[in-house]
Amino acid sequence: MTAEQVIVRMWRGTVRSEDADEYIAYIERTGMREYRETPGNLDAWMLTRDLGDGTTEIITVSRWQSLDAIRGFAGADIETAVYYPEDDRFLVERDETVRHWTQVS
Repeated sequence: MTAEQVIVRMWRGTVRSEDADEYIAYIERTGMREYRETPGNLDAWMLTRDLGDGTTEIITVSRWQSLDAIRGFAGADIETAVYYPEDDRFLVERDETVRHWTQVS
């Protein structure tokens, strides 16, 4: 991996649509804030999609300078998703692992 390559970290989960706004605000205060405050984080954003069945899919995307920078946020096992105390109250489905991609353009 060269110094110019950026690592993209992606996670997804699903909440009840009626809880989506509250969960989005919660993730902004917790995970998104921690992403952005971690040295080596380039940016982070959240995507939502109403699935039409009473649930809303949430995807978090963050870009990092290196795998070591991600370790600063996630710890040694960067493949395991990071959760916060209230996540169990909201999430009806979740990925236990995250995916990492190399940004090529």
